[in-house]
Amino acid sequence: MKNNGETILDVQNLKMYFKTSKGFSKEYVKAVDDVTFKVQRGQTFGLVGESGCGKTTTGKCILRINDPTDGHIYYKGRDITKLTYQELKPNRREIQLIFQDPCGSLNPRQNIGTILKDAIVGDHKKRFDKEIKAETERLLTLVELSSDMVDRYPHELSGGQRQRLGIARALACNPELIVCDEPVSALDVSIQAQIINLFEKLKEELGLTYVFIAHDIAVVRHIADVIAVMYLGHIVEMMDAKQIFRNPIHPYTKSLLSAVPTVDYDEERIRERILLQGEVPSPIHAPRGCPFHPRCMYVKDICTKESLDLKDLGDNHYVACHFAREFFSESKSG
Repeated sequence: MKNNGETILDVQNLKMYFKTSKGFSKEYVKAVDDVTFKVQRGQTFGLVGESGCGKTTTGKCILRINDPTDGHIYYKGRDITKLTYQELKPNRREIQLIFQDPCGSLNPRQNIGTILKDAIVGDHKKRFDKEIKAETERLLTLVELSSDMVDRYPHELSGGQRQRLGIARALACNPELIVCDEPVSALDVSIQAQIINLFEKLKEELGLTYVFIAHDIAVVRHIADVIAVMYLGHIVEMMDAKQIFRNPIHPYTKSLLSAVPTVDYDEERIRERILLQGEVPSPIHAPRGCPFHPRCMYVKDICTKESLDLKDLGDNHYVACHFAREFFSESKSG
């Protein structure tokens, strides 16, 4: 990607393989297979794809919840992939995670005040009770919750309120980078919009950077500056968010977009749905060549034999397809 400012996160050739035993042989689930991207400070980087494509595993590698099999992850210019726990400790609070399930990620035995207090004092700096109380109230105000809720427990909150609490807990660490793992998928549509607006407000006020993981490309479009589309452990297309509905190139991206409903009746009636044939191949026995070729309507002999990296089509648009330039020229002429 073109450098529009300071690069806070640089992921290079990331691989995450999980061993699986079958009889006397050992095989590997290739959850993430040679993924490369950069995230600029203050940017929202959207990572989208269907379940099992490797997007959550990518996020866990960034957080070092998973130790990558290969590749490099540079955070503020420092390679964090091989750091020990003690070496990584200073960066732990700077990179935070917001979970998909706001209920399962909160301790049901702790009230709001205790949950936030544990995050606030996690840096082991000495604080008076008065300071902790003031910081708790500040965090609740930031996520638009009432300070009167400190004595409530997670089961007494709605889904949207629990997610706001999860966001407040992440903010208690004063992070610079937040990995958001499907943070709105468990919420009602109206609440999703409120949480997305909250993310955008916090980004502007606090100068945050997000890696926003989701399966709903329409949701990511509203918050992301750059979107990367993943399929079977690979990034198959990456572009500025404004381009994704206007100029998708990869057949998989086009199929995802064709499934997004529109409120325009005439447009919905005439537009073509792209229905992919077959199932997603197993990440244990990934297809040779292009990972998408078993389901691609444009597949040719070269697709079954030769893999390829992302091709730069210009204007911050990258596509992993042997015929990317052919499709690109067609979209330009169209």
